[in-house]
Amino acid sequence: MMRLNPSAGLFRPCRHEVDDPRFEAFLEAFQPCWCSGLMEVFVVPEATNSIAGHGNANEAGDFCDARVKLTINHENTPFCLCNKRNTPRTSTRTTPKELFRKQTARPQAVMSFGGQTPTIIVLKEGTDQSQGRGQIISNINACLAVQSTIKSTLGPYGGDLLLVDENGKTTITNDGATVMKLLDIVHPAARVLTDIARSQDAEVGDGTTSVVVLAGEVLKEIKESVEQGVSSQVIIKGLRRAGMMAVNKIGEIAVNTTENNQRDTLRKLAATAMSSKLIHRNADFFTKMVVDAVLSLDQDELNEKLIGIKKITGGALQDSLFVNGVAFKKTFSYAGFEQQPKSFKDPKIVCLNVELELKAEKDNAEVRVEQVSEYQAIVDAEWGIIYDKMEALYKTGAKVVLSKLPIGDLATQYFADRDVFCAGRVSSDDLDRVCRATGASVQSTCSDIQSHHLGTCATFEERQIGGERFNFFEGCPEAKTCTLVLRGGAEQFIAEVERSLHDAIMIVKRAIKNQSIVAGGGACEMEISAYLHSFADKNVPHKQQSIIKSFAKALEVIPRQLCDNAGFDATDILNRLRVEHRKGNKWAGVDFDHEGIRDNLEAFVWEPSLVKINAIQAAIEASCLILSVDETIKNQESQAPQAPTRGLPPGAAQRAMRGRGRGMPMRGR
Repeated sequence: MMRLNPSAGLFRPCRHEVDDPRFEAFLEAFQPCWCSGLMEVFVVPEATNSIAGHGNANEAGDFCDARVKLTINHENTPFCLCNKRNTPRTSTRTTPKELFRKQTARPQAVMSFGGQTPTIIVLKEGTDQSQGRGQIISNINACLAVQSTIKSTLGPYGGDLLLVDENGKTTITNDGATVMKLLDIVHPAARVLTDIARSQDAEVGDGTTSVVVLAGEVLKEIKESVEQGVSSQVIIKGLRRAGMMAVNKIGEIAVNTTENNQRDTLRKLAATAMSSKLIHRNADFFTKMVVDAVLSLDQDELNEKLIGIKKITGGALQDSLFVNGVAFKKTFSYAGFEQQPKSFKDPKIVCLNVELELKAEKDNAEVRVEQVSEYQAIVDAEWGIIYDKMEALYKTGAKVVLSKLPIGDLATQYFADRDVFCAGRVSSDDLDRVCRATGASVQSTCSDIQSHHLGTCATFEERQIGGERFNFFEGCPEAKTCTLVLRGGAEQFIAEVERSLHDAIMIVKRAIKNQSIVAGGGACEMEISAYLHSFADKNVPHKQQSIIKSFAKALEVIPRQLCDNAGFDATDILNRLRVEHRKGNKWAGVDFDHEGIRDNLEAFVWEPSLVKINAIQAAIEASCLILSVDETIKNQESQAPQAPTRGLPPGAAQRAMRGRGRGMPMRGR
């Protein structure tokens, strides 16, 4: 028997029952490296069926299976080391012969030492470890499962998904980023697709479904190469080369737009982005709204967060409003609010970060008073402080007072008596947009407010929209913000309209900064695919040719899936598209109106080239990342120790109930 120190990875002889000269030579040869340890192990020659004359090694034994098994080769004689569990399953004494028969556990390591100090690396018990080609294929299959879930939502005829979370909240959407977020994917490799969908949504705003479908198709096409034993690094190198060629090709064929018809170009781009959304039938109505919203922003900054979107259930989609200014829902108000005026012409506006409420003057302090007059002086001082604040605001001439913090009933009635409108608890985003639109600045004190701190607008009005009341600031001189008030039936429908408008807003924003466009409907992907096929046949003689052609074939998944979702004959349309692109018609794409093919650039099916470039780059990077992972080590989830539960002492529950609605027991009776 020997002892094993798992931290140092060394062995020390403790005692043994093996009467074998080879084993004695083994102990003597490794004598310099023994050290003290914590685990007892038996050491037996591996290629023997009996130990020290104990009989046949195949007899049944009572000892547990070994946890650690090491094979050490010394002078062409293998020795097997197996650790001993703390307690046997029965009290029967276990002999080395019986233990030898139990050495059927999976080995954790097999080592051959050339006279050097042995090093042992043992993972934590319960760790799941998988590696090799099978692990890569497993990761690819997980990504393909995600792709099959989301690909039916691609294109103008793609379906919507109804997702229900653990709280029972339902979401109806076909937005790729939203679907990937709500799917709550747990597979570590498949989560990469979620990340690229989110990055596509943040960077471009559209193409989130396309990037996931394309990444899954790339992995599907190169799966056969992995199964045939092609090195992952060779595949990665070929994919990166193909991706670079595709991006360069997009830059060559992209069409630059002019400043003369910028608004029309932006409306066509927004219409293409809305074609796959629920609002595609009202695209003409919403494209004008989206373009006006983006053009109202600061053109150097183009901060889409300054476009406020408010949702009101009820009414039709055509009842939605574009406010060239700020609109927000009426905040909580106190008594006296009804007497305040609800409409002004050219009012002065003051924005505060101050609480106008009497309780705000009470701090955690102790005051010692000896007379009633002293207490009255303290109360009068508190009232005097808040009245000084309100009088200072009134003297500024402001007719609209807004604050992030509460405005209490005292201040509400004070301003109502003086024909001043006030609103407290205004959200930070809305107050920031009011400041940008009116030219006001947020003040943290009510004293020393100058005229240049105030803002103004042409009209202020509180109006009823549906079942809600909204405050409108219109005709703002510094209007670098706007508000979209959306109407509709169900809440899920309005939420999907908001996501659709967000995608269109991001597309218009990117189109203003990057004024190059390409044709959609699968035209761009088919042109790149034809180019890569031709280039690979002529200029890539080695094994990377198959990788580049696999990527070229993967690009065809976009027009194919568009046809499948629309119910078209995908095989026929793709064959016709291949012929057209070989003839040089680089903008030939799917015609959804007549179930055929057409020049989508002339049909105004336009997309920013940045959408295609970002989607291809993200799909390539995701594929390379998944291919580069050939080993997965998953640690066992640790369980938090539970606190020991102890029962209450006798009578504790009864004593705890005293004084809690039952009254105190009366004594002395």
